[in-house]
Amino acid sequence: MNYTEDFLLNKRVKVLQPNDGYRASIDAVVLASMLKKIKKSQKVLDVGSGTGAVSLCIAKRFEDYNLDIHGLEIQESLCELSNKSAKLNNFDNLKYHNVNIKEKIKSIEANSFDHVVSNPPYAANDFASPNPSKARAHNESELDLHSWIKFCLKMLKQKGMFYMINRVERLDDIIKACHGKTGAIEIIPIYSKPSDVEAKRVLVIAQKDVKTPLKINKGFYMHEEDLSYSSKANDILLNAKSFWD
Repeated sequence: MNYTEDFLLNKRVKVLQPNDGYRASIDAVVLASMLKKIKKSQKVLDVGSGTGAVSLCIAKRFEDYNLDIHGLEIQESLCELSNKSAKLNNFDNLKYHNVNIKEKIKSIEANSFDHVVSNPPYAANDFASPNPSKARAHNESELDLHSWIKFCLKMLKQKGMFYMINRVERLDDIIKACHGKTGAIEIIPIYSKPSDVEAKRVLVIAQKDVKTPLKINKGFYMHEEDLSYSSKANDILLNAKSFWD
């Protein structure tokens, strides 16, 4: 595979990505900034890891925490690139597995992770890209969103934390999938710029096996009106800060 060596977090992280295929967006970096209640030596799982952008950023942000981080990716070529990226960054605690989450996975255990993050395929009914890798990454060809979330929650320990980014129109499906299995759900709308009336993306955080009520947090915007990054986006994308800072 022909690939490029790209950078995340203002060149703090190197990521290998195919020239012609799925490439990570800023959504991955934003999602990686959402982790909270992190403790040393905990286990983190990135479901649908793609080129590894989410988990690579997590590994960098918490490089002194001795986390045990794993990624699951169905596309073998992307998985191989991700493992090369992990080595390139000297992240010995980060490993990617080429698996199909519809099937039994022997390399990792259910109910064993403290944090599960996922940037799943967004599109349920969109026309698929003619590029097979992009189509597989962006369209629900393998698993619907409800089943995807069900798998993520199965991998979590009791009271483990789940994090997802998706389109706003999928929020109803996400809440239904989490209902009865999680609590402490937090919804954070993402706007493109301050003048936008409607959010395009949404971040969802939930905790397994708790009863705390749902809440909607104040949204944030990625760009100023002149399309430069907002100060919040700059902190996340360039300064490697947590969303919660």
